[in-house]
Amino acid sequence: MKGTVLQKIVDDKMVYLVERKARQPLSSFQSQIQPSQRSFYTALQAKRPVFILECKKASPSKGLIRENFDPAEIASIYAPYASAISVLTDEKYFQGNMEYLTIVSNTVAQPVLCKDFIVDPYQIYLARYYQADAILLMLSVLSDEQYILLADVAHQLNMGVLTEVSNEDELQRAITLKSKVVGINNRDLRDLSIDLNRTRQLAPQLSAETIVISESGIHQHQHIQALKDVANGFLIGSALMEQTDLQQALRNLLVGEHKVCGLTREQDAKSAFDAGAMFGGLIFAEQSPRKVTLSQAKQIIHSAPLHYVGVFRNQSVDFVAHIAQQLALHAVQLHGNEDNPYIEQLRQLLPTHCQIWKAVNMSQAQLAEYDTPLIDILLLDNGAGGTGETFDWSSIPKHSQHKLMIAGGLTPENCQHAAQLVCNGLDFNSGVEVEPGIKSEQKINQVFTSLKSARSVS
Repeated sequence: MKGTVLQKIVDDKMVYLVERKARQPLSSFQSQIQPSQRSFYTALQAKRPVFILECKKASPSKGLIRENFDPAEIASIYAPYASAISVLTDEKYFQGNMEYLTIVSNTVAQPVLCKDFIVDPYQIYLARYYQADAILLMLSVLSDEQYILLADVAHQLNMGVLTEVSNEDELQRAITLKSKVVGINNRDLRDLSIDLNRTRQLAPQLSAETIVISESGIHQHQHIQALKDVANGFLIGSALMEQTDLQQALRNLLVGEHKVCGLTREQDAKSAFDAGAMFGGLIFAEQSPRKVTLSQAKQIIHSAPLHYVGVFRNQSVDFVAHIAQQLALHAVQLHGNEDNPYIEQLRQLLPTHCQIWKAVNMSQAQLAEYDTPLIDILLLDNGAGGTGETFDWSSIPKHSQHKLMIAGGLTPENCQHAAQLVCNGLDFNSGVEVEPGIKSEQKINQVFTSLKSARSVS
């Protein structure tokens, strides 16, 4: 740990504690401390996956994350989704404050986790005084003897302990120490790099009785889907705090980012948006029965604030770029034989904000062909699209470096099963129609009600 960012933080924490103890000695508040009445351990066993959602204003790696930081407002938005709420209290590096614990505790009924660099029993008493129900203990900064002492103080106050590990050695120590809840930090606190494989490598070594939480780097729905088989839950902070619309960010993260494609009518775009879709698909491919004109597309876009995706098939880069520019598309989706040179040429013509999505025929796919960093999303489909049939979902890669979206034959009947797949979202088309290009509001609502209920999201 010597010479690392983590060492500097811990050294500064020691200096801070001398000052804090002088300003607020333990004797001035210890008699007022009551044991916690909110069980951290029970809360994390209620449903799976569990979510510990975090109130974080800043961090050493990102600097200021959320300028308009209102802990009460954040906690109230988190409340319907969180099993527990984490609060950063380190002042120097995270712009935290112990008083944030009280604010959050008074706002929600869930246990509140004090997330700090705890090295002294004084910090635990202080955290409980400000109404924390659990603490973080990091094996990267504590010896086994220190950990045992600090965990004992916490348990005497009926507080839970989240034991953080970030490597094999720390994991083995957590096992020996019989830690009930182990947080596997995907961020290496020595150099701040992130590797989600750390959870995948370390979690299987823990017993079935241990609650495993994956921490850091969880910033899209697909990450949750990819790790939920080895982790019982997730601690998520920065990915949410960076977003202006926190409510929408939560839904995207927990439920996924879904699309209704083949829109030809304004009322269908409105229905998709109202139901909870993030993306709307406008098809410009020549042979499609759902093909729209530029003027039709403009009317549809004007009717509902979806993120619109133009769908093309073997059309010139100039045509695709022209449509993207005219409509300010969020993305272009390529459904033909467009190869890497085509994509490179198209990227140069598109507005910088416009993403490139590539549809992949999973009946004959070699996903390695699509490894260009210019592709933002791979859309996995059955055939060339529009078949209304599913492909073999067992062929979906578990650990793709790409964001994945699943298409092909998705309906109200199979969408809950599809929602369990490793992907960032689902693409609905014929399965929510009454005839080609005419969507069913009832089917769209059925689909999104099912997707939300799978994650208990309203």
